[in-house]
Amino acid sequence: MRKSDLFLIFTACCGIIFILMLLYSHHDQATAHAELCDRARLARELMLTDLCLFTEARYTRHPSMADLHSPFQDHPFSLEHFPSGSFISPPALSER
Repeated sequence: MRKSDLFLIFTACCGIIFILMLLYSHHDQATAHAELCDRARLARELMLTDLCLFTEARYTRHPSMADLHSPFQDHPFSLEHFPSGSFISPPALSER
């Protein structure tokens, strides 16, 4: 078998694999879209609101709803009570 024949077979195999990957991604995208629509319908039916990132501390549940003084529950130099406080900080003061 010549090297050019091997190259042709290799190129054809790569092309077939590429086409199969495109078809799979299209199928996967359609499945993901259907799942997203189902989740949106469920959220509407259950009347769910915003995303809850962490459950333990009230200022880490949703950053837009945070109380600016709640991380310092005892005083400004107190230690963090909850581990999620190390992942997310309270929102910055908005200047108007």
